[in-house]
Amino acid sequence: MGFEITYHNFLLLWSFLAIIVFVSLFFTDAPYGRFLKSSSKLNLASRTGWIIMECPTVIGLIIFLIIFAEKIELAELCLCLIWASHYFHRTFIWPFRAKLDGKRMNLVVVIMAVLFNTVNVFIQMYWIFAVADYSDELFSSPIFYMGLFIFFLGMATNIKSDNILMKLRAIHGNGYHVPRGFLYKFVSSPNYLGEIIEWLGWAILTLSPAGLVFFLWTAANLIPRARSNHKWLISNVENYPESRKSIFPYIY
Repeated sequence: MGFEITYHNFLLLWSFLAIIVFVSLFFTDAPYGRFLKSSSKLNLASRTGWIIMECPTVIGLIIFLIIFAEKIELAELCLCLIWASHYFHRTFIWPFRAKLDGKRMNLVVVIMAVLFNTVNVFIQMYWIFAVADYSDELFSSPIFYMGLFIFFLGMATNIKSDNILMKLRAIHGNGYHVPRGFLYKFVSSPNYLGEIIEWLGWAILTLSPAGLVFFLWTAANLIPRARSNHKWLISNVENYPESRKSIFPYIY
């Protein structure tokens, strides 16, 4: 019981850190992609960096499945499969589909992402296996199915948005071009919007403070980055539509 109190207190601390990150990212750009300083000696291949920094989400899941193997219920297994559907794609599929050849990533970003993903997978899986008491009644809950729909809607939005960018670069070559169609008609970063929607769905379908904290972290990280991307694209890409918003259609 004592560790459970510590766990909930850590969730509060982790939420406070998300607020700090949210504010700080409005004043500095994360050193990746177009904002990477090529002169830095702390860079590595982007594909390698992506795989390394996403791996903890899969490794952590496997560790929890092994530890709780004899106690796993169907509801818990279902939640793990939903989690894995995102991170298997992000770890083992997206890095090989994306046009990352020749691109570099800052080692500091990779290390910070590894730490974040390690903490986050522990928070989510500890809730599922050690704190919550999920049962087969989960599958008769309308809230679960609402969250599941939102999760996969966000995932589909994220993947489709990425596919448009990949196709654009396959046609026009490396560099930055104006994407058209789908939600790019309205915002510059629909891939980020999709990920925010996705983890909102996760928070709903798990009905957990852990899921809510992850959603807050996702929004805190991606909203300022979408703003930075939008400002950069307007300034550096010829004929970029200034009428687009950063991440939320018609709003921001």
